[in-house]
Amino acid sequence: MTEENQADQYNGFTLWFTGLPSSGKSTVAKEVENELRRRGLKVENLDADGLRKNLHPDLGFTKEERGINNKRIGFISKLLTKNDITTIVAAVSPFKEYRQGAREYVEEEGEFYQVYVECPVDVCKERDPKGLYDKAERGIIPNFTGVSHPFEEPTPDEYDVKVNTAELDPDSAAEKVLQFLADAGVFSSVDEYTGLNEHQEEEIKDRLRRLGYL
Repeated sequence: MTEENQADQYNGFTLWFTGLPSSGKSTVAKEVENELRRRGLKVENLDADGLRKNLHPDLGFTKEERGINNKRIGFISKLLTKNDITTIVAAVSPFKEYRQGAREYVEEEGEFYQVYVECPVDVCKERDPKGLYDKAERGIIPNFTGVSHPFEEPTPDEYDVKVNTAELDPDSAAEKVLQFLADAGVFSSVDEYTGLNEHQEEEIKDRLRRLGYL
């Protein structure tokens, strides 16, 4: 069975990463994306910063505008999910009501999994590559999540999997997300000894049967 045929077996779903700015959402999301592509899934990675810049630069960062931003990302995610595209979203999405709204909207067409990328704000400030936290604290950037704008931390009944990026490196955090997806039946988990998933194992068995060994 080829990777292309394997990919045809998978239904679309949305994997939504939420967390503070500089918590590591995009980094972990990219690691997960690379592995899902390697497994033959069709993947689209929707980075919220890129979408905001290219699709709706008119929006600011008030609660209402963040809500509009989340709804628009949810709309795109729903369309992609409907068409069997694995959709990855990395967005701060600080308000529970909008995260829940995105879940309910996408779930009209497919599965929605929320990943809470947990990281203390002090650690986020230390690793902030653009100095945004510093600018926010000096009043240069208004409505900045974690400084002058709230972040409603997801509760266990809301998220599907949590990774703490202050404790886990990006590879380990991605592995935890991938293991969750495997346990959820999104794709076959890889055998620790052979390094093969069940589809790859069946392909080998089919070849051996055709050769008369099984």
